[in-house]
Amino acid sequence: MILYGIPTCDTCKKAIRTLEAAGRDVTFRDIRKDPLSEAEIQEIVTEFGERVINKQSTSYRAFSDFLKASEPEAQIAAQPTVMKRPLIRDGASWTIGWDEAIEGRLTAG
Repeated sequence: MILYGIPTCDTCKKAIRTLEAAGRDVTFRDIRKDPLSEAEIQEIVTEFGERVINKQSTSYRAFSDFLKASEPEAQIAAQPTVMKRPLIRDGASWTIGWDEAIEGRLTAG
């Protein structure tokens, strides 16, 4: 399982603690230090579409009007922290965000 995020994100930290406490092996990927490739960005956008962009984030609000009107791929390439977090890949399955339903699904079994 790979959790994509940034080390200062409280939700990412909570998700990692919860998953590890449930016995899950979690690899954390800091999207600032280890940026996503074009292929990874495309896969994520194919999975989630525009939902992957956190339009309430400071990163998004700082975008120019041109970048705000751009495709999600361009937004993520320009500033990876604009993605909603955490983004979790568990085998072939993806989840975005962290709530009770996602927690239950990823910690069960």
